[in-house]
Amino acid sequence: MAERLRRAGLATVLFDLLTPGEAAEPWKVFDPGLLGGRLAGATAAVRRHHALAGLPYGWFGASTGAAAALWAAAEPGAAPAAVVARGGRPDLARARLPLVTTPVLLIVGGADAEVVELNRRARAELRGESALQVVPGAGHLFEEPGALAAVADLAAHWFVRWFPAREGSGSPER
Repeated sequence: MAERLRRAGLATVLFDLLTPGEAAEPWKVFDPGLLGGRLAGATAAVRRHHALAGLPYGWFGASTGAAAALWAAAEPGAAPAAVVARGGRPDLARARLPLVTTPVLLIVGGADAEVVELNRRARAELRGESALQVVPGAGHLFEEPGALAAVADLAAHWFVRWFPAREGSGSPER
């Protein structure tokens, strides 16, 4: 995923929202407020780096991380340029979905009918620009051949679409 995003000219930062010990506590895995708060905090820390100040940023979340990204995007003052939620559980952030005005791409596997429906319902509650992309034949973990590559391409295109080009350059720098 990160390699494909970098080929599109985007920088990436990967981190876990839970410590290894916390991952064994089911309630924490499914707490979008906790996870979203950590995402917002980690983003603020990364953006304090002088080379990143003022650059657009976005969030890519998978599974419950997708709910965390949607939760955090609803925070006052949150300003991600775009959010991509893969195989996500947007229903965990249902109370905050109407507050999300950031462009959101929901990507789900076509073989995961329950999650497809959860994402359709979530999309109807979002106030900003949104799209739902179904990867045919893919399951929840996108382990099928080519499925993760399709997700990476969709995510890269979404971020590039919504990240503003840097002024003064002949081509978009991200």
